[in-house]
Amino acid sequence: MFRLWAKIFKNNRLLKDMVIPDESADTRTHKIFHALDTICYEFDLSKPIWLDATVEEFKKHSRVRFTQDNFIDAIDFDYLEIHVIEED
Repeated sequence: MFRLWAKIFKNNRLLKDMVIPDESADTRTHKIFHALDTICYEFDLSKPIWLDATVEEFKKHSRVRFTQDNFIDAIDFDYLEIHVIEED
């Protein structure tokens, strides 16, 4: 099973979080993008932009923070963090 944990922080406090499970046979990349689509829908956010630094951080740590630089619209929190907590 694949699970991705999404958390929204403001002033070092957790505002919202959710875990997205995925038992499909898709690739890891497809599972991540599908989970991110679900997260953005549930949290009513625009989709973040994957900058080169963001991609590299995610490749190294399976965790990444999306700040205002990653969003076209203004956000009312400090960052959205996603973290792969379980992989097939």
